[in-house]
Amino acid sequence: MSTHDLYVNGPQEPWQVPASGAARFNWDYDDGRDRLLALYQKGKDKQWDGAKRIDWALEVDPYDPLGTPDEAMTLYGTPYWDKMTERNKGDLRRHYTSWQFSQFLHGEQGAMVCAARIVESVPDLDAKFYSATQTMDEARHAEIYARFLHEKIGMLYPVNDNLQGLLGDTLRDTRWDMPYLGMQVLIEGLALAAFGMIRDTTDKPLPKQILAYVMQDEARHVAFGRMALRDYYKELSDAELREREEFVIEGCYLMRDRLRGVEVLENFGIPKKEAEKLSEESEFLHLFRKLLFSRIVPCVKDIGLWGERLQKAYVDMGVFDLGDSNLDLLMTQDEEIAEQLDKERFAAEEAARVSEVEGAIAEGTL
Repeated sequence: MSTHDLYVNGPQEPWQVPASGAARFNWDYDDGRDRLLALYQKGKDKQWDGAKRIDWALEVDPYDPLGTPDEAMTLYGTPYWDKMTERNKGDLRRHYTSWQFSQFLHGEQGAMVCAARIVESVPDLDAKFYSATQTMDEARHAEIYARFLHEKIGMLYPVNDNLQGLLGDTLRDTRWDMPYLGMQVLIEGLALAAFGMIRDTTDKPLPKQILAYVMQDEARHVAFGRMALRDYYKELSDAELREREEFVIEGCYLMRDRLRGVEVLENFGIPKKEAEKLSEESEFLHLFRKLLFSRIVPCVKDIGLWGERLQKAYVDMGVFDLGDSNLDLLMTQDEEIAEQLDKERFAAEEAARVSEVEGAIAEGTL
């Protein structure tokens, strides 16, 4: 079935963003920064095949793909929820999962394009090397999310307007560091937190695998962005830093406002203004939104963007205190969770094979 046939609100036309900025070549092939080259080596070593590492034979109930509890649904506790049949509630869960994972998919395509842009525009060869491995990572992630939506959910949502707006702003900027800032810090940081929240709460094995393995890659990507920008931003003037802080402020508000899933409620016949009001009043969504900034705020602080206006914006969003979060610990945990999941899966598969062989031997001795 064509992807266009799976879109809830009709297929979108291909989106074209005019390319801007210079392609930079570097003829110095000497050794680069040790930390970045080590990350590049890790990027090469950690490549994997989504068709093989993920167990696509696992069943997924499209009407309860993540095991989402009633209390986490935006309509829970409202008259709309009370009127819903169990089938209606299943449809709502399916739409919300489709909406979430569709935005993940569109974001991963954006990350792939931005990583390719970084290869083209970044001046340092060691950064070009690493960005090339990230481009492949993002292609794999887009492939995996697309397959999950096609084969397991059977429904897609168009890219959210605010996500598309931030992608456009990131790609149109001629400064070479902006794809790092827009994608590696803002979009990837927000996605990581969203992935992690679902990974840690779902009891469904297939989405847990997908999110854990994608997050293992993304931990490297955020480390790359932090490393490159921290070095570069030390050289910028106060005025140049303020420009980038303004970009971060605008981007954070855009990303915060894109997380409501209003499009889903509209598809259930709820007027947009009422859908926005219900989303804003959802206690679960308030918690979800705050946790989503757990990766962005400490990263922004770490790279040296922590001016007064930016701090005030984070106070307004209620996420200022996240600036002291231990980002390195979070990234280490992301890698360890994926590795532990592999160990458990392969140990179980090995035990099943041993049991099968022992059974065959026992039958042969009868």
